[in-house]
Amino acid sequence: MLRNPIHLRLEKLDSWQHVIFMASLCERMYPNYHLFCTQTGFGEAAIYRRILDLVWETQVVKDAKVNFDLQLEKLEDCIPAADDFDFYGVYPAIDACVALSELLHSYLSGETLVHAVTVSETSIHTVAMLEMTEAEREMPDEELSALPAIEQEWDIQWEIFRLLAACENRDLDLIKGLRADLREAGISNIGINLQQ
Repeated sequence: MLRNPIHLRLEKLDSWQHVIFMASLCERMYPNYHLFCTQTGFGEAAIYRRILDLVWETQVVKDAKVNFDLQLEKLEDCIPAADDFDFYGVYPAIDACVALSELLHSYLSGETLVHAVTVSETSIHTVAMLEMTEAEREMPDEELSALPAIEQEWDIQWEIFRLLAACENRDLDLIKGLRADLREAGISNIGINLQQ
């Protein structure tokens, strides 16, 4: 799957920065899941939203206590099975759930780097799959890498990375601002817009 130097650079970040990076990408994938739930009546977008909000809260509220095992159980009940739906929208919804699951697993394992890389790869995978679905053919990595949608996704991931890398210490204003900007934009990594 598509690789990017960002995956090596993530090693330079602290655990809290990995968590914010993952939460930011999950925030960008949330509209995909929300739309799927709206279209199908499956799952509950509000559960995804609450779990993601709890993650953000742990990063800005000192001593916030969250039972991540319980949150993971709630999320697992909301993950659609690809075989149960015969339209494309199920795949971005699954990817959004996979990304949030990775984020929760990073809390449970205490290991954030490997999960941050996986969330990054999951987000780019969603974009690549849409491009190939629309083109109705498989594409090699070299061809995918040159597509504007893939370039844009990498650019946004790098932008989030650079904002975090510039912080020597946990910057609550940056974290709150990043969360607010992503939520207000309401646009997913594949262009689903919650505001429309």
